[in-house]
Amino acid sequence: MAHYSVTVFGVKDTSENIIEFIRRELCPVDLVVTIAPKVLEHNEVSGFKGLSVLREKYGIEVFEAESYGLKDERTLRFFEENTFDLGISMGWQRLIPKQVLDAFQYGVYGFHGNAGYLPFGRGRSPLNWSMILGDTRFNLNLFRYDEHADSPNVFKTQMFQISPHDDIRTAQYKNMICSKNLIRSLIAAYAAAKESGGQIPVRTSSKDFDSWYEKRTAKDGKIDFHARTREIYNLIRGVAAPFPGAFCYVKSVSQAITEDSPAGAPSDLPQEKVVIWEAKPFDEMIDFSAYAPGEVIDVFDGKPVIRTVDGSILIHRYEGPELRPGMVLE
Repeated sequence: MAHYSVTVFGVKDTSENIIEFIRRELCPVDLVVTIAPKVLEHNEVSGFKGLSVLREKYGIEVFEAESYGLKDERTLRFFEENTFDLGISMGWQRLIPKQVLDAFQYGVYGFHGNAGYLPFGRGRSPLNWSMILGDTRFNLNLFRYDEHADSPNVFKTQMFQISPHDDIRTAQYKNMICSKNLIRSLIAAYAAAKESGGQIPVRTSSKDFDSWYEKRTAKDGKIDFHARTREIYNLIRGVAAPFPGAFCYVKSVSQAITEDSPAGAPSDLPQEKVVIWEAKPFDEMIDFSAYAPGEVIDVFDGKPVIRTVDGSILIHRYEGPELRPGMVLE
């Protein structure tokens, strides 16, 4: 039987960043719980990072679970046969079973946030949803896990701004800064609890109401050019890398549009996918009524200007066929 004081659950590059922070500035990390690469065959994990490299890099023990839900027999036996103090979850997007949670004397703590206060905004992809919905602030909660999703067992909260210039990656940077501040407080509370023989204090009362963010998948990044500019922009920045990106379709470039052909192409032509990684609102005053929503108005320095319902958007970075004036994204 082994005893682990501090355990981190994680599957992403953000998990590795937090592990490095804890061991560098706060205390040793005794164990990392992650998933075996084969688990990716049945689970979509945006920004996945294999953490087995931490064995060689820092000498940290790494346990690779054979299921993302930690319910496989080998994993449950591991938590039954060993003892644990404190768990920290970063980038782990599944519920942790009660049997595993109960193995930790001081609990397992993780992060969840939204524009309001828990239990408002429970569910999946909260930072993505916050950007897509146009929220301008994010309350990041460090809370104690139970068998339910995102229960309001709040240890501490920090708020940060979602500015008009952020995309999901820069919002993740802010999220990481606040996460490290919260973990610093948690480790101090853990040390105090061990010394006093008590527990880490959490606040379990809340006057807010339940609401839920639904699960997002890659197909939810499809752009609707009948939407307003702000909605298109928020979607693009809300699913940018390391997520799958916003996308649309254009008629096959093999059917190149010439000056003599009408805007767009016949509906029976094949389509090619365009993934838009970065874009900015362009202009809402110029008269673009001669163009259809989704139509390429012009291209400057390789950056297409696209008509929207209430203005236009400038694509800074995309993947797919070369976009030229007259093409229509749909």
